[in-house]
Amino acid sequence: MPAWLDNLIPIKAPRLDHRQLAGWEPTHPAAQGLGCRLLADQRIPMADGVTLSGDLYLPRKPGRYPVIVQFAAYTRELHTAGMPTGSNEIGCPPVFTNRGYAQLVLMRRGMGRSGGEQQGFLSDADVDDHEACIAWAAAQPWCDGRVVLFGTSYYGMTQPLVAVRRPPALKAFFCNEICTDYYRHLARFGGTPNLYFFSLWMGANFTEAMVRLRVPPVLRAALSHLTNSRLQPLWQKLLMRRVDALYRAFMQKTPIASVRRQYVNWLVDATTRAACSLPDGPSRKLGDIEIPFVVVQNLGYFNLHQFGCYDLFENAGTPADRKWMILAAPHYGLPVYDWQLEALAFFDHVLFGAENGYAAQPPVRYWLDGADRWAGATAFPPPEARKLRLFLASGGADAATHALCPVAPSSGGNAWAAVPIGVPQLGGLEDVMNQVLRWEFTAPEPLHLAGAVTLALRFACNEIDSQVVARLSRVDTAGRAHLLSMGTIRSARRRIDAAAGSACEIAIDTDTPDPLTPGVPVDLRFSLTPGPTLVQQGERLRLDVASRTDLLKSDVGQGYVHFDLPVPPYFSRNTVLYGPETWLELDMLPG
Repeated sequence: MPAWLDNLIPIKAPRLDHRQLAGWEPTHPAAQGLGCRLLADQRIPMADGVTLSGDLYLPRKPGRYPVIVQFAAYTRELHTAGMPTGSNEIGCPPVFTNRGYAQLVLMRRGMGRSGGEQQGFLSDADVDDHEACIAWAAAQPWCDGRVVLFGTSYYGMTQPLVAVRRPPALKAFFCNEICTDYYRHLARFGGTPNLYFFSLWMGANFTEAMVRLRVPPVLRAALSHLTNSRLQPLWQKLLMRRVDALYRAFMQKTPIASVRRQYVNWLVDATTRAACSLPDGPSRKLGDIEIPFVVVQNLGYFNLHQFGCYDLFENAGTPADRKWMILAAPHYGLPVYDWQLEALAFFDHVLFGAENGYAAQPPVRYWLDGADRWAGATAFPPPEARKLRLFLASGGADAATHALCPVAPSSGGNAWAAVPIGVPQLGGLEDVMNQVLRWEFTAPEPLHLAGAVTLALRFACNEIDSQVVARLSRVDTAGRAHLLSMGTIRSARRRIDAAAGSACEIAIDTDTPDPLTPGVPVDLRFSLTPGPTLVQQGERLRLDVASRTDLLKSDVGQGYVHFDLPVPPYFSRNTVLYGPETWLELDMLPG
């Protein structure tokens, strides 16, 4: 199609009336009302002669602007159409260009319109290309020499990966939902292959049809007028009801051969970090990052994009007054349009010195469940927090509700049965064999909990391995449970890597297995995802422990993204032994 068609129909931006700002309203934008025009399929040369494809969105007003560079593994052919695809993680270009920013959306080599052969995901070769694209963009006549980064998930994870290299033109980044240690956070979450997520991610994004997909920009723009119409809230609501079914359908798709080979490596061969084709990630190099950044974490995630934000915020070399972290309430949207206005306020503040209120924002803002408001802190966990340790104690039979109490019992234990996920079960089995243990604590006064959530168990099993999955909830006075956090550990891969992790994550070194001796207790200690909450007097904290993620997770349509894990490995009987080694610990703020 001729290039003049690319801008025949303007892209319709969505209504930005959902997740955009963390409890404040910025003022004095650096620019506004500048419009949007597209220069499609720009060719960016790499050192080896390969050219990558980038769609460039510019303000209609001629000038030199900072450019937002976005680099990911996906096809971008449906991104600006507003179609409900999980890989649409760039935001909406007119939102940025209207405010005086160019936006360059790239496809990695071997994907879509880009040349070359696909490399391993998140590989050093990809980072080389990303760095080259940053330098290329900064040198163009439409750029003022300054580059920033924005995006979610893969578009977010590539940001600290390139920031540790300190490209001269890179001035700031804004990443949403990231991992920093790819083996620990992705390939072997809790010591177990992330089967369901990998199947979904690869099946949805890397089939032959997706690699070869070509959608003319004029058609994308036309579609945006349908997807971002007044009917958007209605179709999104209907879509959310079917997300789980759509996920199952994507898991049945056939990706291209090179992606299938990586799938086999991650699930079959990557029993150690060294055997995994995924690189380590930037976790141990975060101190090399010096530029300002914002990192956002959706608190509704469990075994995807958890703990990376805390690692980055705590361990990056960026000065304390030039980095921010936002912990947002559970939310899941297709496409991902969140945080564009927050990012624009941040970029305006950093690049133009705009007096828009960003300098007054606390380093940490978090959504406080139970209070339905934002709270601020100088760090996370907040420095003024003290530890609240509740010991697990028996309430009688295994199927009973047990107790969380301030004083450790001297002895006792309760057990649950582990049944592998997906196996056929006899009707009525749950009546004679509980698969979940439950403990509760009634708050004697209001409790403001914000920070790390740690579970320690004296644990025994009649097999050589089992999985432990834990869920923490707040139960209000009407009896409604509000999920707060989840965590998991594979008991035969329980070693702690004391040199890694953060104040919110106990890093588990899963390389060397320690098989259980049936019946012999071991100590497990692991992190649950942080879930700040205000527990009112008379409300209850509820801890559930099982061996299957599907017994404890919540629905994607409710904002929670909890992918099943293929656990437990065997039928077994698992026992929690009570005493000073078995406790739940939380960070509690005074007052």
